[in-house]
Amino acid sequence: MKSSDIRTAAVLGAGTMGHGIAHVLASIGVETRLFDVAPSAVEKGLTSVRSNLEKGVAKGKVATVDRDAALAKLSGTTQLDEAVRGAQIVIEAVPEKLELKQSIFRDLGSKLGPEVLLATNTSSLPITQIAEVTRHPERVVGMHFFNPVHIMKLLEVVETPLSSNAAVTCAMELGVRMSKEPIRVKDAPGFASSRLGIAIGMEAIRMLESGVASAADIDKAMVLGYGFPMGPLKLTDVVGLDVRLAIAEYLSRELGDRFAPPQLLREKVARGELGQKSGKGFYDWKE
Repeated sequence: MKSSDIRTAAVLGAGTMGHGIAHVLASIGVETRLFDVAPSAVEKGLTSVRSNLEKGVAKGKVATVDRDAALAKLSGTTQLDEAVRGAQIVIEAVPEKLELKQSIFRDLGSKLGPEVLLATNTSSLPITQIAEVTRHPERVVGMHFFNPVHIMKLLEVVETPLSSNAAVTCAMELGVRMSKEPIRVKDAPGFASSRLGIAIGMEAIRMLESGVASAADIDKAMVLGYGFPMGPLKLTDVVGLDVRLAIAEYLSRELGDRFAPPQLLREKVARGELGQKSGKGFYDWKE
């Protein structure tokens, strides 16, 4: 199981993270198949990759020949068997529901040989519980990418107690091939990034809730005072308030009340104010 042997990949889930992962895989010359159960989702994902590559060309960051080469390596399908056929790695990026991910990995474990690396992009769910349902759980790891995947450098490679060193090393080396900077962490609630990010994000929401400062000023404090590239409230809008609520609820159950979601976050999610994707969160994104 070596990164240099990975020539074909399947990415399961064509949403924001899935199409981003497919983008970077295709860009390094890996034959990449983007799978989703809905044809419209597959087409939307492929369109997003094309759009992001075009933006890269327009900004002078991507050569036209590299754009064309990446698109030539990318395809989409609604047939799982077609997506995973001949793949050396399968990366799952479906919604954050443990039962759904377990169902997928149980199926993958029965379809694919032990030499195929299986990775989940979950940002907080227990990867050990995902690995346990599949055959050869030693080849299951977490590969937690960050949005937007084709720009963000961090890759969190998560090892379970069942993961082989070969599988973890392969994922780390593939991250380097993808021009990421991978970190190796244990399978613990929230891993490293989500645990710290949620702690800061929830406290920022509590500060806004109690009137300490405006959303813009709280974010400005972290950007200008601590060198954050984006403030915690704006980042919550970009990630999705519903996504962050689900992670906070999980961490609260596992690690205690310090991760408890503020009432303001619950109210916004209940109103459908989910951030950038809905047009409104802590900021107005409609313009």
